[in-house]
Amino acid sequence: MKVGELCNRVVVFAYRDMPLAEAARLMREHHVGSLIVVKEDNGKRTPLGILTDRDIVVEVLAAGLDFRTLIVGEVMSDDLITAREEDDMLDVLGVMRRRGIRRIPVVTPAGTLAGIVTIDDLLGVLSEELDGIVRAIDGEQAKEVARRR
Repeated sequence: MKVGELCNRVVVFAYRDMPLAEAARLMREHHVGSLIVVKEDNGKRTPLGILTDRDIVVEVLAAGLDFRTLIVGEVMSDDLITAREEDDMLDVLGVMRRRGIRRIPVVTPAGTLAGIVTIDDLLGVLSEELDGIVRAIDGEQAKEVARRR
């Protein structure tokens, strides 16, 4: 399955120069653990980085910094990994595993933001697939038992 088929197309985003407190309020308001940091040009959003709730806690609060004086660009991760809409979900899952990340922005062929895919999204699809395999095995075993009676 392609990532573009299962990614969430509603993405909560922030700008690099947004106050960190405002970004935290966005996370709370939208019940998300991350914001994709974008630059906007003619209505097209290009991902630049990601800000996670963990970034705020570990890099700011635990370090004793004053979150009220910081902007998103000072805290966000800018070594952003993206997935293309046409990437296979298993390949993206492999990237997440190797890089130790739980969320990846999905981009169009032009590099603009199309959505976001999370480890939870991928696990949901994989669990459905595994359930289908288990049902197929159970059905095969039931047929075999019935044939031998």
